[in-house]
Amino acid sequence: MSHGVETERRRQLMACALQRFARHGYHAAKISDIVADAGVAQGTFYWHFKSKEAVALELVAEGRRQLTEVIAQGYRRSGGTLPDMVRASEQLFADLYRFAEGNRQWMELLLGGLQGSEAVSAAIAETRLALEQAFVANIERAVELGMLPRDMDAALRAAMLMSLVEGLIGRWLLSPRLPGSGVAGRTAEQLAAETARFEFYGLPGGV
Repeated sequence: MSHGVETERRRQLMACALQRFARHGYHAAKISDIVADAGVAQGTFYWHFKSKEAVALELVAEGRRQLTEVIAQGYRRSGGTLPDMVRASEQLFADLYRFAEGNRQWMELLLGGLQGSEAVSAAIAETRLALEQAFVANIERAVELGMLPRDMDAALRAAMLMSLVEGLIGRWLLSPRLPGSGVAGRTAEQLAAETARFEFYGLPGGV
């Protein structure tokens, strides 16, 4: 079997495992179901992964890599006005929400915690911390550029942003879209615009 075919088979098994984990949870997802979904023999699974936990850990690692890359795009690389920064932040959040929209099942794993494996739960917790640290790095860079106050508590601001983003994604993608919900039917770009405005101007709408 060629390297390209092996790589594609590995990706297929990961995609089927992700779907099973998201729909049924870690405990209920069986390797026999994953290989049946993928249309391969059980031995093929063990050729690529040592266990169900191993494929789950790889899924978490891959999602973490992609998400941190999105957040690492940052605000701005050079100084500018407050409106400049709001626009840059809006772009960052739009990229983040589009990623979430295109990877709904992975976000369900991240926000749901994938209960059942201590190692996988720890990896998810580390992933959420890594995302928060990416926000910290962006905020610290903005402070260096003089675009945010020197006395800003970057860690606290990042924790608040992380909670806001997680909450919005959870309500937008994973919760039932009830009539009249504030996020129902919104696009990634609309949510990004509101998140950026809230980040910089808060509820009163002032500077």
